[in-house]
Amino acid sequence: MRLTKPLRGALAATTFALVLTGCGGGSANQQTDLAYVARDVESLYNAAKDRLDRGDLTVAAALFDEVERQHPYSPWARRAQLMSAFSYYAAREYNSSISSASRFLSIHPGNRDAPYAYYLIALSYYEQISDVERDQAITRQALAALNEIVRRYPRSPYAADARLKIDLVNDHLAGKEMEIGRFYERTGQWLAAQLRFQNVIDDYQTTSHAPEALYRLVETSLAIGVPEEAQRYAAVLGANYPGNEWYERAYELMEEHQPARVGG
Repeated sequence: MRLTKPLRGALAATTFALVLTGCGGGSANQQTDLAYVARDVESLYNAAKDRLDRGDLTVAAALFDEVERQHPYSPWARRAQLMSAFSYYAAREYNSSISSASRFLSIHPGNRDAPYAYYLIALSYYEQISDVERDQAITRQALAALNEIVRRYPRSPYAADARLKIDLVNDHLAGKEMEIGRFYERTGQWLAAQLRFQNVIDDYQTTSHAPEALYRLVETSLAIGVPEEAQRYAAVLGANYPGNEWYERAYELMEEHQPARVGG
């Protein structure tokens, strides 16, 4: 999953502000060798910034890490940790970004840039979300990280984007439940299918998959011989999604299963 254009701009603006905060003057060190060479903190930081500006993202991240290693107690080290996390994120080395941002938070939990660190962690999980046919462990980690931003910093600019992404992640997880449920239904495992469809209704009722989940519950209830339950699900579907195609299909299905009238 990719960032929207406005969010890419916001992320870049935040990063630019962080770079400006960290620039104390001095010429950029153009050395490319990442082997240990003792350097003053300002030159080392500006070498990392120069690499970032040139798009050498992995090299930039390594140099920012070197700032922290060589000058761990300087104010530059704090800034370098966050810039390292961003550089790794931009290079799509998401696990390294998470590690750098998490280290920043463990050392500076109350820092004013902590919301940004949490945001980088959430984005790094979010960008790794795979299609619904694969394991969704990363998806759940992304959801937890996004919820953490909203919980801790509900009025921050990052919370608004986190809320949008939470909706997308929930829809993704609901899609996974539906995929499994349909498989069970196709193979005649009615109760297992019902459990998955019910999970969508219980946990993801505001997603786009809820109407189909209710319809599938109508189908599976009729399949196991409990028409009263099928009628209940159909009624809920009609009350909440009266013009939806899934309600029309449920209505037709219930009509087909009406008991035959005895002629007089």
